[in-house]
Amino acid sequence: MQALFNPQLAYPSLVPHQKFSWPIQQAPSLKHVPRHLLFGTNGIQVFRGKHLVNVVSRDTIINPSQVHEKDGLEEEALKVNVIQDQIESIREMLDTIGEGRTNVSAYDTAWVALVPALNGDDLPQFPDSLQWIADNQLPDGSWGDELVFLSYDRLVNTIACIVALRTWNVHHDKSEKGITFMKENIHKLQDENEDHMPCGFEVVFPVLLQKARNLGIDKIPYDAPVIKDIYAARERKLKRIPMDLVHNVPTSLLYSLEGLQDLNWEKLLKLQTPLGSFLTSPASTAFALMKTKDENCFKYLDDIVNEFRGGAPAAYPSDLFARLWAIDRLQRLGISRFFTPQIKDFLDHIYRYWSEDGIFGGRLARFSDVDDSSMGFRFLRLHGYNVTPDVLKQFESNGKFSCFAYQMIESPTPIYNLYRASQVQFPGEKILEEAKEFSYNFLQERLASDNFLDKWVISKYLPDEIKQGLEMPWYASLPRVEAKYYIEHYGGEDDVWISKTLYRMPDISNNRYLELAKMDFNRCQAQHQREWDFLEEWYANCKLQELGISKKDLLLAYFLAAANIFEPERSNVRLAWAKSQIIIRLITFYFTKESKTLEERIDLLSKFRNFKGIGKRKSYKTGRRILDILLKTLDQHSVETLREHDRNISHQLHYAWETWLSKLNDEDLEYNDQAELLVHTINTCCGYVVSEDMLQHQEYKNLSKLTNKICHQLQEYQNNKVLEMGNRDKGTYGIKYKEIETDMQALVQLVLQESNEIDSNIKQTFLMVAKTCYYMAYFDPETIGVHISKVIFESV
Repeated sequence: MQALFNPQLAYPSLVPHQKFSWPIQQAPSLKHVPRHLLFGTNGIQVFRGKHLVNVVSRDTIINPSQVHEKDGLEEEALKVNVIQDQIESIREMLDTIGEGRTNVSAYDTAWVALVPALNGDDLPQFPDSLQWIADNQLPDGSWGDELVFLSYDRLVNTIACIVALRTWNVHHDKSEKGITFMKENIHKLQDENEDHMPCGFEVVFPVLLQKARNLGIDKIPYDAPVIKDIYAARERKLKRIPMDLVHNVPTSLLYSLEGLQDLNWEKLLKLQTPLGSFLTSPASTAFALMKTKDENCFKYLDDIVNEFRGGAPAAYPSDLFARLWAIDRLQRLGISRFFTPQIKDFLDHIYRYWSEDGIFGGRLARFSDVDDSSMGFRFLRLHGYNVTPDVLKQFESNGKFSCFAYQMIESPTPIYNLYRASQVQFPGEKILEEAKEFSYNFLQERLASDNFLDKWVISKYLPDEIKQGLEMPWYASLPRVEAKYYIEHYGGEDDVWISKTLYRMPDISNNRYLELAKMDFNRCQAQHQREWDFLEEWYANCKLQELGISKKDLLLAYFLAAANIFEPERSNVRLAWAKSQIIIRLITFYFTKESKTLEERIDLLSKFRNFKGIGKRKSYKTGRRILDILLKTLDQHSVETLREHDRNISHQLHYAWETWLSKLNDEDLEYNDQAELLVHTINTCCGYVVSEDMLQHQEYKNLSKLTNKICHQLQEYQNNKVLEMGNRDKGTYGIKYKEIETDMQALVQLVLQESNEIDSNIKQTFLMVAKTCYYMAYFDPETIGVHISKVIFESV
């Protein structure tokens, strides 16, 4: 029989031989310790810093108000206030997300400015848009993103604004300056990578050049070789999508109608969204308004111009995109717990507009893409909404997945989000199996070629983000490890998104998220370091080294707890988890290695039931010590849970451990429900109600059985060094791996599907423990050592 979290790991480069310490200079001082109860072996020990100041019996309950720490409290309170201010600021931003915040697109604004007065006057219908163009020219004569120079973006924005100004014969000086910019920079297009080419660029740019030529603008090199190449690309794209299809079903070309000719508007108006737009594009809708004078087109544009003070964004609304990616950033940065109501509201909004065909960035678009649909599916499923992965079938053709039909260039980010979605698979969902295989191979090819240029976003750390995602699959991801890496990879306000032009999404990419994530991570980490200090005291008091437990073993056990349950206020649960892992190992080793007779096992169980010490016989010395550690630990965490949750869990904890100890008396000790015991201990110390009736419920039994099986198999592989993930398809291991994957899928389904009988928090603990076992089996000791350092000791 093997212990569940058997930490047979070595960190020779990290742990000195003489004295256990962590060689990270950045680790903060441990002298400032807030009110906290440390539980040792002699009842409840109250510590200030490293100094024991009070010892009471395990039957005594300490009122927290009796324990005061003045040193450092003012500094701690200031940090908490700064964090709280940032939380409130972000909450306000999320509460007012509306249609999705974004900046004005000069390109789309120019098309809106081109709309002539609907009453027939020779005037612009939206003069404020014309004024916006005049007011927002950049110093070099161009229009576009001021901070990032992308030739595609600057040139398409600039030619559109030039055409708008010249059409209405205003601000001649500004249009001349823009023309000079075009002349001097158009050759730069030949050096741009087409992976960064904006949506529909090859369709709309030639049309704008022709408009400029028709207006008598002769200083632009219309016949340059790079321009001819763009015209050729336009022809290739238009041949890919039959015009009959464009007129009858929503396609991506609805986003670029301004670049098309000979359109049947009677048919196209049937593809208009309920909000009046064509695929959320102001430019496309402005072109439609010019041709049809449709009232819904006008209302859509009029609302935009009023909201953006003359300007128009690249897409409107972006409500689904903004909400989904905001949730993603908050979750991966490890700060989503502060915004639970907002996230619930966002998910309800997304689910309201979810359809069997998936979703687009803006609601009611009548079009969908694999990026938004994958992200939506993943988050809705993870939060218990009833969704099916069949929405992804439309993006697959001959074993390949595309962002949408007729896509010419596939980019990493949509396929990466498809890969992430494929991992929340239920048994039998073949489309997710196919999606996982395709997306993994696609991303590995990009990794091998070092090509992570993306069509949808410019992000400095995108290659690192995707590489990390491939190295750490969802089954093996622990929340605090993921957060630490994503804090390093999140670009904040430096990330720029690509549509027809470059644009910004402050609801998704902003420094406030990053600042809060860093402050929160360091605050949590400081608490974790204090708790590790406390555990070192517990280790010494219990003389665990004499029982075969090293400090590396204890650190690993604590890391696994802290990487999952990291919130500062959940100290009791973390310590209960870490201590339980160690005690499980002690008892398992005692029963299988030291104790040879059934009599000794029965005696240990009897003494546990009677809350008494083991007999004085010399052969029982080890058993007596282990039982004493166990009983005091259970009592100590019962007291702390009573203080925190006003619930007496003593009977539940003792019953769970008694049940587990009873199973150890079976002759077959191969499979002894360690995972179930750990789950029960965690849930009980969390204050969740785990009644005896619930323990007998069939769903709970299924969760327990499946989690025990998964963790047992993973532990077996870990101990025998069978789990070589890079060799997963060879021999016996391939079969074993498939069995584990199938069981994990079944567990995910049990946990995520809605249940009226068992609280979702209780079910989530089963998945958390199973993923922790998967993590231990998946990663090698050196990688785990790096993760320990990052989570526990390296600040950000």
